[in-house]
Amino acid sequence: MQHLLLAAVLVSIAGAAGAEEILGFNAAESEAQRSLEADFDAQLSKQDMDAWLKKFSVRPHHVGSTAGKENAMLIADMFRSWGYDVEIAEYEILLPTPITRELELVAPSSFTASLEEDSLPEDASTSVRDELLPPYNAFSIDGDVEAELVFVNYGRPEDYEILERHGIDVVGKIAIAKYGKTWRGIKPKLAGEKGAIATIIYSDPADDGYGAGDVYPKGPFKHASAVQRGSVMDMPTYPGDVLTPGIGATKRAKRLRIKDAETITKIPVLPISERDALPLLAAMEGAVVPPEWRGGFPITYHLGPGPARVHLKVKFNWETVTAYNVIATLKGSDFPDEWVIRGNHHDGWNHGAADPLSGLVALLAEARSVAELAKAGHAPKRTIIYAAWDAEEPGLIGSTEWVEHHARDLKKHAVAYLNTDGNSRGFISIGGSHVLERFFNQIMADVRDPRMDISLQDRRRALLKLNAKTDREKDEARNRADLRIYPLGSGSDYTPFLQHLGIASANMGFSGEGAGGSYHTLYDTYEHYSTWRDPGLVYGEVLAQVAGRATLRLANAPRLPFEFKGLADNIRLYITELEELADKRRKDIELRNALIDDGTYAAALDPTKTLGPPKREESVPHFNFAPLKNAMDRLQNAADAYHETVAAGAAPSPEVNEMLYSSERLLTRDAGLRGRTWYKHHIYAPGFYTGYGVKTIPGVREAIEQREYDAVQEQVELAARVIDRMSQRIESIVAMEAN
Repeated sequence: MQHLLLAAVLVSIAGAAGAEEILGFNAAESEAQRSLEADFDAQLSKQDMDAWLKKFSVRPHHVGSTAGKENAMLIADMFRSWGYDVEIAEYEILLPTPITRELELVAPSSFTASLEEDSLPEDASTSVRDELLPPYNAFSIDGDVEAELVFVNYGRPEDYEILERHGIDVVGKIAIAKYGKTWRGIKPKLAGEKGAIATIIYSDPADDGYGAGDVYPKGPFKHASAVQRGSVMDMPTYPGDVLTPGIGATKRAKRLRIKDAETITKIPVLPISERDALPLLAAMEGAVVPPEWRGGFPITYHLGPGPARVHLKVKFNWETVTAYNVIATLKGSDFPDEWVIRGNHHDGWNHGAADPLSGLVALLAEARSVAELAKAGHAPKRTIIYAAWDAEEPGLIGSTEWVEHHARDLKKHAVAYLNTDGNSRGFISIGGSHVLERFFNQIMADVRDPRMDISLQDRRRALLKLNAKTDREKDEARNRADLRIYPLGSGSDYTPFLQHLGIASANMGFSGEGAGGSYHTLYDTYEHYSTWRDPGLVYGEVLAQVAGRATLRLANAPRLPFEFKGLADNIRLYITELEELADKRRKDIELRNALIDDGTYAAALDPTKTLGPPKREESVPHFNFAPLKNAMDRLQNAADAYHETVAAGAAPSPEVNEMLYSSERLLTRDAGLRGRTWYKHHIYAPGFYTGYGVKTIPGVREAIEQREYDAVQEQVELAARVIDRMSQRIESIVAMEAN
């Protein structure tokens, strides 16, 4: 009865406030949908979510562990008890686990790294170590090497340019890099390309340690012994099982030989704590690092090489383990062959309270509430599939194998994929396909922030008005009707759906006020999370409200809530950014070359320093972006026409809805991106040298960034073609509905 009263009050408030129609619903349908969502909210329980979080995180539960399998089976039982049809989708995957990890400073002094994390009396979970994986980087090759150290800052391309100006290279050396600024797998990838024989990655206290604030357990930041585990698989080439690219890793799948798997690193890699890093860095000499490279240790940072010399040895057990994906299905009442897919992974590197369980328990609360609605006579019109993925941490493996295994059916039936992956508190952050931008702005407007009692959209807008990185973003926060959702790179389970198959996707979570320090360490425990990240799972409940609305609206909308004006506006922005990138790079190189030619650089150098002038570079040619601009104009006109069609109130047909949800596929090409064919999407992709970070219109952008100027024009033409294909689809829908 209380649930019904609450629902009535909320609907009354919404009606009194003149809430706008929900995209894809008319006025009466919108009122009914909001009433349903009020019932949905009333059945969410923060207390249950908190209990589930504590239960699932009691033991380390990586893929292949006993606890990992037990959690998967328990999750499956929960879905079954709520009325879902449940399948355990098993895949046989390669997972290297450490046998040997050794790191010693052998000159000019001696030090042996402990490579261990401390148990803390204030956190009982840190003493629970059954099957705990020690700190390591998955998919590092085996190695036994000894060499001098070179400090490479964050190990990015621009860092190596600075080293080159200092006359320093890493050929035959061991690179030591800070965690941060780019995905960890880029650091050994680039170091290996530059000639290094190994990479050490450490967490600097300036980034996430005592330089940022009080450390755990006094505060949330990284304990001195904490080590960030994580995969260094070359995911920008392809994610998933390294031995079965492009196909599901079933028992009968044809596999590559390990030596032929191109996503395994070329050099050995080892992560270490700040405590183990300090003696290594303190023993280094050579030029003093640039000011912006300095970290938080009370030492002078030096570039090397040497005289610090280290011996590093790592060896792995290259074993096959079973990944258990839990797939729970609630059949749609009206359109059972149209699938809305909602996922969060269940495996962790350790106890995994924040990553991934805080997101998983929100998904479970959402799924239970949706099931209760169905039992009360409100079954979703489209089929909803909930997925608890395994093996995300080693390289998005569980989701990728399932997507590759079921690619044909997913291309035909999948409406959208909605992802979460851990949660904190503060401000909503949503990334995804821009056909869903208006859709998510309405959801942000409808859900209230529990601390400020304003909409999530208003709170996010206030943050951007004050703290956005650029003047353009601040201006848009004030004047643009919808907040932009960010384009997706990689780093979670949306990747195979969006960038391999072209299924419209989104990723959601809260952040900004729950400070870090536990990521992929022993300290990602229930105790840490419930103290510092989201006490009482207040924002966990709000995440369930946001994701639940997205799931239900996609499942129930008479007209699928895809909208193309936001897509057109964002693509126009990306084209402008490409022009600005080329122009800025051209001007910078021309100025630098002129300063080199007239001796300005040489005259300005301090003769006591080793820093040399940059090398002369080939000037950036003038590219013809007209094909992209023409395609953009066509897309804008098509988007405007579709908007007018929807505003006229035309009733959609099943055929129109199929044309809508399959439209994202048109932004892909079967041939994939140049040099990495697994990635098919030509608007969004993870950067080849950023990993998680997105590259928009990636073929063009990366050809410019990587100075492959001869390839730019072809990539412009390819991108223009996929945009034209999208425009043609929208035009076809408009023409069909006009008749």
